[in-house]
Amino acid sequence: MGKSKQIKNHNNGRKKNIAKTWKTKRRTKDLDEIHSDMKPETASKLLKQPVDFDVTGCAQNYCLHCARYFVDLNSMKEHFKTKVHKRRLKKLRDEPYSQAEAERAAGMGSYVPHKVMEVKTQPIEEEMKTD
Repeated sequence: MGKSKQIKNHNNGRKKNIAKTWKTKRRTKDLDEIHSDMKPETASKLLKQPVDFDVTGCAQNYCLHCARYFVDLNSMKEHFKTKVHKRRLKKLRDEPYSQAEAERAAGMGSYVPHKVMEVKTQPIEEEMKTD
């Protein structure tokens, strides 16, 4: 198999490789998967994982909302201040769509406004110990 075809980008005429858009190497969890991870029983398991040397930071520093592992606690604290994390929190405010909502949109029921959740950054273990 060869490389995928290269096409010209309409904006500036340079060739753009479409293979990058198809690769799933950098794919992260979708928002509905993160919503299911945010449930209390699953969140407690993810935040207190056993030591795993194959994962970054031995799986001890995990951002629940971004589904990312960090090397140490300081890098995770810095991540909480970034735009990437704040944008993810903003996207997670909307509840995921359900089948019932899809049926109402198709005209099989009455309108119910979309729910908005309150999403806060997860507590850090140092803060939990001092409280």
